[in-house]
Amino acid sequence: LGTLPVGATLRSTSRPRLSPRGFKAHGLGNDYLVFEAGDGWTASAEAVARVCDPHVGIGSDGIVAMLSAQAQGPEAEVQLRMFNPDGGEFERSGNGLRVLAAHVVRRFPDVRRVVAHVGGDVVPMEVHGVEGATWDISVDMGRARVGGEHVGMDVPAFSSDVADLDLVPVSVGNPHLVVFGEGGAPVTLDEAALSRIGPRLTTHPALRAGSNVQLAVPVGPGRAQALIWERGVGPTSASGTSACAVAVACVSTGRLAPGTIEVVAPGGSLWIEVSDALDVVLRGPVEEVYEVELTPAFAETLGS
Repeated sequence: LGTLPVGATLRSTSRPRLSPRGFKAHGLGNDYLVFEAGDGWTASAEAVARVCDPHVGIGSDGIVAMLSAQAQGPEAEVQLRMFNPDGGEFERSGNGLRVLAAHVVRRFPDVRRVVAHVGGDVVPMEVHGVEGATWDISVDMGRARVGGEHVGMDVPAFSSDVADLDLVPVSVGNPHLVVFGEGGAPVTLDEAALSRIGPRLTTHPALRAGSNVQLAVPVGPGRAQALIWERGVGPTSASGTSACAVAVACVSTGRLAPGTIEVVAPGGSLWIEVSDALDVVLRGPVEEVYEVELTPAFAETLGS
């Protein structure tokens, strides 16, 4: 899948108008709201931030705006935009995409394959089944790329400022920095290290559009553990693209062999298939939570 430069498709388009009706689900605690196109409210940065706030809104790690959907037999094609809880637009989310796929299948019960147009890419997804409220969904994330030039990095400026860190820049359609070491030693997987490293890297001035950050440690054949600092969010229990980035960084540096890699985050495990060429497929659970409808009075406060 071709990947445009970070942020290339996200700057000049106006914010979409969305329905007041939404759907919420999560992947290992990383939760997203799906709203379809409609005439209830405008997804401005301020409105998105308020809806995602757990105290004055609904609460979410992000919003998936489904602008259009067409289904024929077992396949659906959708147009998407995605927004962080700080109101900023971003390229893609593995868990957000899988939440969207669950929403599409609930709307079109015959669908088992969803093709999403998002962030300049075309992303296929497969719905393997459902048990109770939990869906088993995989996403073909395409071919990952490793190196600072693929995450919008001014490499000389960045490298000179983070010489104490052993890290790998990875793009899986959005930017990631996977940190394996600090000060010549393996990175420590604890809140203190995440709080020290995450904010330092995620908005580093040498990164054109910021980055997601992971602290990662391989813990055996086909397995790695990670902590996640998500761009525009902060500490996150799980992240699909972050899990992909960790698996790709492990394979590209020879820390783990290609194949299926279990990435364990605080929220649980996701399974990432990484080929020799760094083609990536993400698979894991999505649990539906509820449907929601903003009241007309509240939607009016969000602005038009």
